[in-house]
Amino acid sequence: MKLIIAIVQDEDAPHLTEDLTKNKFQVTRLASTGGFLRSGNTTLIIGVKKEMVNEVFKIIENTCKVRKITTSLASLTLTGDTYIPYPMETKIGGATVFTLDVERFERI
Repeated sequence: MKLIIAIVQDEDAPHLTEDLTKNKFQVTRLASTGGFLRSGNTTLIIGVKKEMVNEVFKIIENTCKVRKITTSLASLTLTGDTYIPYPMETKIGGATVFTLDVERFERI
């Protein structure tokens, strides 16, 4: 058995959860926050048989697309402590996915 932990943008989470449950995968959703953009993420926990891992990865890949956004994460400091937002383009979306071996699983 495998445990898949997928961290996705909040925007992608409802669609991904729906796609996974349509395909008979059970999913646990946890709210999380990204460290870089400090924006909302969703962490999905999915327990599957080893032979089903690739199917879950395909669903994640088809649902969670990378997008470009412009943000003012960095700023320039001028004299007198004036901050000017500096727009920068960055990629968001996609997914960060971890797959772990499950030594023991019980439903109690």
